Parts: sequence; structure tokens; C-alpha cells
Amino acid sequence: MSSESARATAAAQSRFRIDHANSGQRIVKVIALDGPSAEVVSRLAQEQWGGAGFFTAAAMPADERPAAAGWLRDLAGQTRDPMDELDAADLVAMVATAGENCQAASLIGEACRLKRVTAIALVFAGASPADALVRTLRQLRPFTVMLTIARAEDHVAETLRGLRA
Repeated sequence: MSSESARATAAAQSRFRIDHANSGQRIVKVIALDGPSAEVVSRLAQEQWGGAGFFTAAAMPADERPAAAGWLRDLAGQTRDPMDELDAADLVAMVATAGENCQAASLIGEACRLKRVTAIALVFAGASPADALVRTLRQLRPFTVMLTIARAEDHVAETLRGLRA
């Protein structure tokens, strides 16, 4: 008697296999929240991507809430309208560095809620101390449905590929 696994690999069963991905490419807006993550995002943007757009959130003092307009910039430094960018987005991936100010996450999270776009965060931890990582995670958690800790830059890229960016 053959196993279920053996039957599933039989030629007669192969006609029931699905030979393509279960969903298409996503339009992902990748937004760096701080200076170090902006460098990571700039390097990632040089790779081959299908539906990803790369941006930075403008630097701001830690004790100020960013202005409602002018905080989102493309990698060339041009100001972009966040609501226009979110109109075309399936997913927003915020990239932060542990220990850095990621105050713009609140604006991005609010905009994503208004547009009904899923927001996630990828935190580049590197060799950061645990308390710095915890502070960053606390800043991001209210505004995301998923938090991923990346110990190396290539982990951020692999996560984006897994999300079909």
C-alpha cells in the first residue's frame, strides 16, 4: 500500500497541481523612518523589484509631531503626497533602525488606516542593545499588523521578496 505522499507525487495526481503562485505581485511602498534605515532602503532600491516604491520620512526632532504635509519623500528628495502614494498601494512596509526616532510611524499608520492599506514594520536591529530594540518596537506596534526584526540587511530584502514586492 502506498503512502498519501507517494500517491500525491504519482503522474495521475500531477494534473491537480497548481503550477503558478496563488496571488500576484503586490504594490508595496517601502518607507524608511530614520537616517540609518534610509541608507538601507536606498541600497534595497538598487535591486530588481516588481511593484515596490521606495521613500523616506523626513527627519524631525523627537519632541515634535511631523507636519501633515511634506514629510514623505522619494529617494531623489522630492516631496510626495502620502495619500496619492497610498491610493495605489497594497501594503506599506516601514523600515526602522533600533534605537532611532520613528515618530513618522504614527502618521503613516494613520494614513494607512484611512486608506485601508496594511502597514507592517521591519526593524533593522543589527547589534543594537535589547533596550533600544524594545523602545523602537513600542513606537511601531500601535501602527502595524506585523513587526519583523531583521538582524542583517539581507533579511529586510528577503522579507520584502516574500511579500512579493
